[in-house]
Amino acid sequence: MKLGLAVVFGLLPLFCAAAKTKTAEKFEQFHEKFLSNPPLKLDDTTYERLTAAPRDYTVAVLLTALEARFGCQLCRDFQPEWDIVGKSWVRGDKKGDSRLILGTLDFADGRGTFQKLMLQTAPVMMVFPPTTGPHAKPDAQAIRYDFTTGPQSAEQVNDWIIRHLPDGPKPSIYRPINYMRLITITTAILGLVSFFSVAAPYIIPIIQNRNLWAAISLIIILLFTSGHMFNHIRKVPYVAGDGKGGMSYFAGGFSNQFGLETQIVAAMYGTLSFATIALALKVPRMADPKKQQVAVFVWGGVIFVMYSFLLSVFRVKNGGYPFYLPPF
Repeated sequence: MKLGLAVVFGLLPLFCAAAKTKTAEKFEQFHEKFLSNPPLKLDDTTYERLTAAPRDYTVAVLLTALEARFGCQLCRDFQPEWDIVGKSWVRGDKKGDSRLILGTLDFADGRGTFQKLMLQTAPVMMVFPPTTGPHAKPDAQAIRYDFTTGPQSAEQVNDWIIRHLPDGPKPSIYRPINYMRLITITTAILGLVSFFSVAAPYIIPIIQNRNLWAAISLIIILLFTSGHMFNHIRKVPYVAGDGKGGMSYFAGGFSNQFGLETQIVAAMYGTLSFATIALALKVPRMADPKKQQVAVFVWGGVIFVMYSFLLSVFRVKNGGYPFYLPPF
């Protein structure tokens, strides 16, 4: 009996050493494949072998569904970021000092794994901590990361993975230079500079035209003083019935208005503004006194009639207003 126990205890270190050697060989095999094509593409068989205990390394696996027939837009949006994470680890940890392997398991290649894990959504990331060695976790259960807030950046996912790794230097995310985007931006800037150089003699006089800016300013002022923003905020109706089979174009009270009412008020303000500008700027420049006199009466009449109509609208809005101006 004692001899049997002695044999068992004598062979136990050999078994442990053999298991350790087997685990190390498994890591080296997968790490070599990971270096050639990061992240490592998995199927049901390689997933089971990679994540099977014992393991003295960490595994981060992205379970995704990239084919268009599965309709996972989030999977396709995140995949380029996941590729950047894998290539960054290959670039910064070629020797495998961090003992980390990144893999991707597509639903088309791993239906059995998805069913075994009872996954109903994708993508899902799982980190498997080591079960043996100095950094083994007491609870070696996989740590799950769900993309509940939408697609994540490579930096966010990399930071989350690093939090579950032992202390030590870790590679940072390296984003390769997008030469196509750089060329496109450079070409666009050069095109704009060339266009501005050629068109500047024609564009600058227009930009510096005071009448143009005066017209733009006047339009903006009329647009906002007539209640345009009020309509967008309150979602007011365009017109409404008056209860007698007709249409009501003006809403009673200062806290109500219709969409058409805003347009009518803007037209009244615009007509009054144009008539005032004509009297102040155009009429004094007329050389013929008779034409100037006729213009004064015409534009004065326009102002009188429009102001009369404006007062009648104001009386509709405020029923207690006692004043009016003929003919309205």
